[in-house]
Amino acid sequence: MRLRPGVVTSQRPEGWPPVPAPSALRVALLGCGVVGTQVARLLIEQADDLASRVGARLDLVGIAVRDITAPRDAIIDPALLTEDARALVERADIVIEVIGGIEPARTLLLHAIASGASVVTANKALLAEDGPTLYRAADEAGVDVYYEAAVAGAIPIVRPIRESLTGDRIQRVLGIVNGTTNYVLDQMTTHGLAFDEAVAQAQELGYAEADPTADVEGFDAAAKAAILASLAFHTRVTISDVQREGITKITADDVAWAKQTGHVIKLLAICEATEAGVSARVHPALVPLDHPLAGVRGAFNAVFIEAEAAGELMFYGRGAGGAPTASAVLGDVVSVARHRVLGGKGPAESHYAGLPIAAPATSRTRYQMRLAVSDRPGVLAQVAQVVSATGVSIEAVRQVALPDQDSRATSVGSDGSTVALLVITTHHAAESALAQTVAAIADLDAVQDVMSVLRVEGS
Repeated sequence: MRLRPGVVTSQRPEGWPPVPAPSALRVALLGCGVVGTQVARLLIEQADDLASRVGARLDLVGIAVRDITAPRDAIIDPALLTEDARALVERADIVIEVIGGIEPARTLLLHAIASGASVVTANKALLAEDGPTLYRAADEAGVDVYYEAAVAGAIPIVRPIRESLTGDRIQRVLGIVNGTTNYVLDQMTTHGLAFDEAVAQAQELGYAEADPTADVEGFDAAAKAAILASLAFHTRVTISDVQREGITKITADDVAWAKQTGHVIKLLAICEATEAGVSARVHPALVPLDHPLAGVRGAFNAVFIEAEAAGELMFYGRGAGGAPTASAVLGDVVSVARHRVLGGKGPAESHYAGLPIAAPATSRTRYQMRLAVSDRPGVLAQVAQVVSATGVSIEAVRQVALPDQDSRATSVGSDGSTVALLVITTHHAAESALAQTVAAIADLDAVQDVMSVLRVEGS
């Protein structure tokens, strides 16, 4: 039996002596930012414990960085630093990648795999765009690709889905998977801050980057949704398949009205298998206050799974930060290191189902609409008739005659009548039908303004 370079196996031809377990494994680290520094710290400070858990020492043999002269934490030995990442991965048994982005991460990881190294990555963007290329290369080389830290930081969610729940059938995944947006929305909810104020506060605390676009526009959450959908439904889902909407249009009024109707606004990643195929979407949604996700505060993350046999499960914890993310990285490192010591490898990519990607218009959800309407007889009937004509059913209507409760409502409409507020909640319907409903309502003469349209999830 021929062995690939760097691959340890416990399967030996009859009569051959057993393969001796290595006394040490060489670990290369790509990136030495906040997360990379914490990964290095754990490898160094917990070296003896990690050796006992793995069965071999984990020797950090180098750290690839862009500039070896940049200031570093004292835990980082300057002698470990190199700007030649390619040469570093060629002499490693395990490569940890925490530099992020598509390139040079993809090229370096493929080179590491070709050189016989197992890979641990936190790179959600790369996995969401081109994960199958890595998985295929790793499978051909007989090595592992692990990526627990790519989704929800320290929360163990990748392993439960692809291992613990592999005998079950997952029906739906709802996730708060971006700590920045959850912090912003939580501050708007609990302290009444405006969106810009909450973002500025998140930046001061280090929860948001100087340019928060990836977070507040939903790109970060969309990448994680693609990974979760791929795992849960055994189908390849890329970030381009994910319907995405950020939180930049959420106002203090939206948050206040959510509370009045028994909800809280969260940016959710929603993955489900429907009759039309796999649906993956990210958008702000009203979550009922009695749903477990409604209580996820600050920069914390949570993933709520609905499975056929296991029922409802929720995984909760810190979704970002150097130490929490490093914890997930080290968990993966121990797993792939054990495989190299004892033989075998972890689960490969599972895409056997090959389900189609559902068009966004086919998604079924509920809407809550807040309307400023002329306060005169017959208006509610007109609105109800329009909604019915589009095939959508109304669940509840709430009318408020005091327009000054909402800063965007005016006391007198364009036709000279007093303005009232209508809050309409629909039953589940196709996204396409709901969009038609909103457009038809906006065309009514009695409707002064469609002030807010939000989806309702979790009920």
